[in-house]
Amino acid sequence: MMGALGTGNIQDGLVTASLGTSGTLYSHAREPVVDKEGDVAAFCDSTDGWLPLICTMNVTVATEQVRHLFGWDHPGLEEAVANTAPGAGGLLFLPYLNGERTPNLPNGCGVLHGLNTRNMTAAHVARAVTEGVTMGLAYGLKRFHQLGVTPTEIRLTGGGSKSPTWRQICADVFGVPTVGLKWSEGAALGAAVQACWAYEHANGKPVKLSQLTERLVTLDEKTRSEPDRDVAEMYKGLLGRQSELTRKLHAAGFE
Repeated sequence: MMGALGTGNIQDGLVTASLGTSGTLYSHAREPVVDKEGDVAAFCDSTDGWLPLICTMNVTVATEQVRHLFGWDHPGLEEAVANTAPGAGGLLFLPYLNGERTPNLPNGCGVLHGLNTRNMTAAHVARAVTEGVTMGLAYGLKRFHQLGVTPTEIRLTGGGSKSPTWRQICADVFGVPTVGLKWSEGAALGAAVQACWAYEHANGKPVKLSQLTERLVTLDEKTRSEPDRDVAEMYKGLLGRQSELTRKLHAAGFE
């Protein structure tokens, strides 16, 4: 709820993606969005509206594992991912290092699929992992679409949103423009907005949350990324491969 406030996500048509240790994707709705399949949670939000949300357990937890594995600092990881072409040379990552909650795979594990002599490099692994965790969120976004939640823009927050390359991957994987904010930690800003709103009400000076978010939430237009149509189409096919491989491994008893 605080992340929604801190990214100005209190009106229809916006979606926030949080690239933290785990990942979340959420939107605003005036009516409850009920998912009979259980992928999308039907939370309330801080505006007396609704906060349809999906959560994955593996985002920067996976990219940080890769960074430590190859002894990189964050600029080193950024360089490796940026200098590797989309699709990682055919290397596909199933990002279930901590099990997974979306899709529901509590005993799941990670898989690198498609290794060959050309893509078995540190940089290809880094690119595949970054793409894999982003497609994990895109699995939930696809469910949003099926439930009638169609974003016109996705606002990025969390530590991963500081990466220019990752922001472009998000735009291409999600298929809609993405943009970061002046303050990358949206939940902290949202908590301050909520505290300000409560303080003003307690002191007899009621103010609308929308007035506060319009004043305090600032997009960083330098971070805006537009999807590349050809790359987005490639990622759409890759997401289908990821989902199909996940389904087959799960059905065969390989969590």
